[in-house]
Amino acid sequence: MNEVGHVIGIDLGTTNSVVAVLDSGDPRIIPNAEGQSKTPSVIAFVEAEQVVVGEIARRQAATHPDRTISSAKRLIGRYFNEIDEEDEVFPFEIGANEAGFAVIPIAGEDYLPEDLSALVLEKLKQEAEDALGTKVERAIVTVPAYFDDMQRQATLEAARKAGLEVLRLLNEPTAAAMAYGLGHDGQQTVAVYDFGGGTFDFSLLEIDDKSFEVLVTNGDSRLGGDDFDTLLLDHLADEFEEETGIDLRVDVVTRRRLKDAAEKAKCELSMAFDTMVSLPFIAYQEGEPLHLEVSLTRETFEDLIEDLIGESIQCCQEGLRQAKIRPQDVDKVLLVGGSTRIPLVQDRVEDFFGIAPFKGLNPDEVVAIGAATQGAVMNGELEEVVLLDVTPHSLGIEIKGNRTSTLIEKNSTIPIKVCKTFTTTEAEQAFVNIHVQQGENEKASENRSMGRFTLSGIDAAPAGVPRIKVTFFINADGVVEISAVDMQSGAERTLTISHAYLSAAERRSSQESAPRRRRRR
Repeated sequence: MNEVGHVIGIDLGTTNSVVAVLDSGDPRIIPNAEGQSKTPSVIAFVEAEQVVVGEIARRQAATHPDRTISSAKRLIGRYFNEIDEEDEVFPFEIGANEAGFAVIPIAGEDYLPEDLSALVLEKLKQEAEDALGTKVERAIVTVPAYFDDMQRQATLEAARKAGLEVLRLLNEPTAAAMAYGLGHDGQQTVAVYDFGGGTFDFSLLEIDDKSFEVLVTNGDSRLGGDDFDTLLLDHLADEFEEETGIDLRVDVVTRRRLKDAAEKAKCELSMAFDTMVSLPFIAYQEGEPLHLEVSLTRETFEDLIEDLIGESIQCCQEGLRQAKIRPQDVDKVLLVGGSTRIPLVQDRVEDFFGIAPFKGLNPDEVVAIGAATQGAVMNGELEEVVLLDVTPHSLGIEIKGNRTSTLIEKNSTIPIKVCKTFTTTEAEQAFVNIHVQQGENEKASENRSMGRFTLSGIDAAPAGVPRIKVTFFINADGVVEISAVDMQSGAERTLTISHAYLSAAERRSSQESAPRRRRRR
């Protein structure tokens, strides 16, 4: 072991999380206290302010849904109004804090999603320490490739609260490619199809011995296996309502029971062609108990999820178009995430790429294995590799006329530093407001607002004379730093985006410009 200690790899998942470490030259999964490789990303607040995480927490979800939180990753780094307008349904209450971010009120206290994710990370950290017999303080933590800056910042904050120093935020598809690519000789073009519980990512990489270059990434941070569960839940509820006139989705306890049954049925239909969903005493009518008994076939399930799988294939299609690569030019397709166990998903992927996806890696464990591999590289335990990732979104600043001037294009290789010179629009202008934008739209109001700051002390001059150099820097974690300097006076301001301190006007602007998305039912 390296004398400075272990670096663990953590796949912080929406549904389940996994931790791995390098052991005798090979990465291995660290089992949790229950002996399982996966730890449910579920947090339960039980009596006497006790908090439990993992399988024990998941078991009490049906009886205490208002105090049991799952899929917190779908809320991390997001504004409440985004979730409200998209009408996303969660089996627990969601509110907003003063900054407008989504919070989850539990027992009179508001918790940010990163607070809850920190509890999951704490458990994984403890499991690793118990298995290794030593303190663990450093980690590689993975994130969906399509996470934006706010979501990445919130993930870093969760790790900090858990007592972990994050050496690198590693994109999940890139981690999977590392787990696959180390030890493979020869150049390959590898596509990673990552369908997790809460997010979908597509990445295309060139792998050549010790070199991993991400060519393009695309995805949807609000598309995942949870959506399959919701579609099944609605199907079951609709069947029951048609028979009895009772909507089981109204009551939080029965909704939670339905969700658990839907998730179980989804898993069973990946192995069998039919299954029976049986929920006794699910409701009462005129004092008599009612039971839900619904037979589900794989065909019915596939009809429900076909459109969502189609959305994922569209992401792949767009990613290949951006990379100017044809599906038939891809040498390997890696499947990542539990949702890729669904036969229809595998069939659609094979139909699109024209080759059977590679199944030599456990889709639930491959991301953590790749993260542990990167940790060992950074810890000096493995030979250095060249890892070139990309930024998933364009970045720029707002300019006159509600327009965005892009400094860093989507899918630019990171780390990256770009400078661009701007000027004033009014005579004798003593300051300029720098409004940072993330997105692909030319209209500033249609992009996501990332923050703003003011550069003052500009020498008096006619409009168009001052020269103001704005510099964007994205580090290897995908986190953004911005600086602006007046070339004449030397006045300078820098910003590492910290979203907890946005002004009231900035919060309103961010909320108003938040991207809309159709409701999934």
